[in-house]
Amino acid sequence: MGIVIVIAVLVLVAFAGLLIVSTLRRRESLGVGELSRETRSRDRKGRKAAALSEGSSGRDVEAAAVLARKGGDLVPVGPAPVTPFVEPDPEEIGVYRRQFLNRSIIGGFILGLSGFGASVLAFLWPSGGGGFGSKIAVGKLADIDLAIQQGNGFAYYPEGRMWITHYPSNALEKARAVYSAPELAGMEAGVIALYQKCVHLGCRVPSCATSQWFECGCHGSQYNRVGEKKAGPAPRGLDRFAMEVGGGSLTVNTGQIIQGPPIGTNTTGQEAEGPHCVSGAGGH
Repeated sequence: MGIVIVIAVLVLVAFAGLLIVSTLRRRESLGVGELSRETRSRDRKGRKAAALSEGSSGRDVEAAAVLARKGGDLVPVGPAPVTPFVEPDPEEIGVYRRQFLNRSIIGGFILGLSGFGASVLAFLWPSGGGGFGSKIAVGKLADIDLAIQQGNGFAYYPEGRMWITHYPSNALEKARAVYSAPELAGMEAGVIALYQKCVHLGCRVPSCATSQWFECGCHGSQYNRVGEKKAGPAPRGLDRFAMEVGGGSLTVNTGQIIQGPPIGTNTTGQEAEGPHCVSGAGGH
């Protein structure tokens, strides 16, 4: 019996709590100052829509429409006054789509051509950080002389694309009448720096240990040990580089290529000292 009474009390308490919660929620939904349903119904029946004046705002029109749906009268609204046309400011409009596309295309072309031009200039511009196209400190003249002896009369320096050979001192008098000062600077010190490229069609000219000449394997052009043309289709002697000598050291300016001597130049009088490496070479 006692258990039944306890259960009944708990049910009543729960029901009372549920009733209180639902009442509070209903009041919250009405809001502060909210009118009751009956009051709003009586007010709707006696309410009439106020006439809208010409030029009323859109908010007033919407309010009148809502009032009409709730039982009020909708008052027709006259046409609003026409606003005069004002030409827009080009700065506010900005760039048209066609203008944007045209400018983008032109800008792309300019950018591409600029990049191509810069790459071409970078490729053609002589490098100042060493290597071919710049001044190369070859080394001490004593070391160069040793390298020529070890190369059987020829010393090759790949960083400068050049051959360096001895120039005989007894030929200097003739050389001064043919060669320029930048060439004579090294020749008077006993050496000469020659460009490796054949002046005929640009093949790399190797040395020939037996003849002690330079002999081109492409078309048979031949040059003596100091690069003066001896045979073949070459139009002149090997091109050479400007040289500087100071403190017993040789510096070769591979950025200053001097055109080889004309056909017939033979300051040393050197003839082939042995068999030719290129067979079938023509005469002078």
